[in-house]
Amino acid sequence: MEPKPAQPGGRRRDIRSRFGVPAIIVMSLMIGTCSRLPGTYEQIRLLGTLKVATRNSPMAYYHGASGPEGPEYELAAGFARRLGVKLELRIAASGAAALDYVLRNRAHIAAAGILASEPRREKALFGPVYKRIDQHIVYRVQDPLPRSPQDLTGKRIVVIRNSTHAASLARLAAELPQLNWIEVDDADQQELFARVAGGAADLTIADSSEFTLGRRFYPELRAAFKLAESEAIAWGLAPRSTDLLPLVERHFAELEAIGLLAEILTRHEHPLGRFEQVDAPAYVSAVRQRLPRYRTWFEEASAETGIDWRLLAAIGYQESRWDETAVSPTGVRGLMMLTAETALRVKVADRTDPRSSILGGARYLTLVRNTIPARIPEPDRSWLTLAAYNIGYGHLEDARILAQRAGADPDSWAAVREQLPLLAQEQWYTQTRRGYARGWEPVGFVRNVQTYLEILEWMTGGLDRPVTQSLADGPAGTRSPANQ
Repeated sequence: MEPKPAQPGGRRRDIRSRFGVPAIIVMSLMIGTCSRLPGTYEQIRLLGTLKVATRNSPMAYYHGASGPEGPEYELAAGFARRLGVKLELRIAASGAAALDYVLRNRAHIAAAGILASEPRREKALFGPVYKRIDQHIVYRVQDPLPRSPQDLTGKRIVVIRNSTHAASLARLAAELPQLNWIEVDDADQQELFARVAGGAADLTIADSSEFTLGRRFYPELRAAFKLAESEAIAWGLAPRSTDLLPLVERHFAELEAIGLLAEILTRHEHPLGRFEQVDAPAYVSAVRQRLPRYRTWFEEASAETGIDWRLLAAIGYQESRWDETAVSPTGVRGLMMLTAETALRVKVADRTDPRSSILGGARYLTLVRNTIPARIPEPDRSWLTLAAYNIGYGHLEDARILAQRAGADPDSWAAVREQLPLLAQEQWYTQTRRGYARGWEPVGFVRNVQTYLEILEWMTGGLDRPVTQSLADGPAGTRSPANQ
């Protein structure tokens, strides 16, 4: 077969598909002026965009109910604002893959919790070390405490294959030839925690940040001694980015000077959310002393949306303890703790105004409920609505899909409640569309709101009215046809 003749303009299309339109603009400027290749910072200014490679992880970036979250996201977003450009994220499978994006000119910075090891420093530039991670031996509290490397011999130790933890054990084996361990494929750190907690293994190794998260799911685990020296975490840049590196260094230096760097890192190591057991006496006291100031506005919101005012009040207490001046570190504020985006969506101009906040929260809850399939009966639809209100509808859908895959009913709150915490475990969130989420939070949120609602109904003489109809009423307290 004879080759097809070249199409007019074909070469131009090839260049555009390979490099992209912004790259062509930069190349055209170079050719037109016969100048050198622009430096990385100059390219960022020309494009008006900072391209950052990161990964979906609680220690890097994820999409929360309030929008993008994660320590690396916050740091990168702040740097983009400093440069006066837009932030564009490119999601890689791992820290190593994110660094490869930079080395292949697909991103300007790799911000993914990357270990700045000596081999990597031979290939890339690194910004200042802003965090150090320790490797700890992790054991079950019922078992004997390992106090030294010698106590590891004869133990069933499990680590991920080709991990830095496996490398640490290999170095230790040079001094302790009798040391043995098992390296596993297709497992994440949470799965290894589960093996130790369940007795299938005696010990594992975890980074300090991983263990902080793991303790939420396996409280019977404890950290023993530190196995290896602290590992440095830093942003990775391409070797040619010598003009960008001083700006990165200045960014971190200023964040550290004002204490913001430590605040960001600490906040994400200890995730937000107050989902402790309900303090009933404190709540009863607040109902008597603080609620009267806001009750009229909760009732007004109920008349507008048809949602029981007591449910709205219960949500408000869980969100802010009925504090109209409340502000979170991520910028949500007001009595109903609305984000700026949500406030705009529900037409709230001032989030700190308690009436506006209450009306806005009720409107947003109505919008969320309308996304839940109408076929789902009460009370499950109400509880799923509350979960979506807290974590976002997309993450709720991910949990429902996991429930369906497990052979459970995705329309049942009890079944979905079991799956939601899995969204915080890499083994599971990598199988979902939206990735990592703090899945234990909506479980606690719904549980607490249910309790506050039941107490409030009791205190206001509403025990004759089923709690589960709180979201099922029509406007002005009328019953919806589905619940008559």
